[in-house]
Amino acid sequence: MQVKRVVEVVQDFPDIGKRIKQARERDERSVSQICREAGISCAYWYQLKAENLRAPATEGIIRKIEAVLSVDLGVKFNG
Repeated sequence: MQVKRVVEVVQDFPDIGKRIKQARERDERSVSQICREAGISCAYWYQLKAENLRAPATEGIIRKIEAVLSVDLGVKFNG
């Protein structure tokens, strides 16, 4: 039998909303198109940009945004 242990790590990344905004401003696509490609809602996009989330953003969402915008948002976890 296999047993899986899931470890959740939450880390603060100051100014990530600012970096998302700057990356978006360099992109010619609309916010709705970027959101569609990243698989998130526009409402969630604006919450991310404002750093006003009820729960931490997942690394997966950040990686999707980075891929869509071709940018490194500086989210790195130790270990």
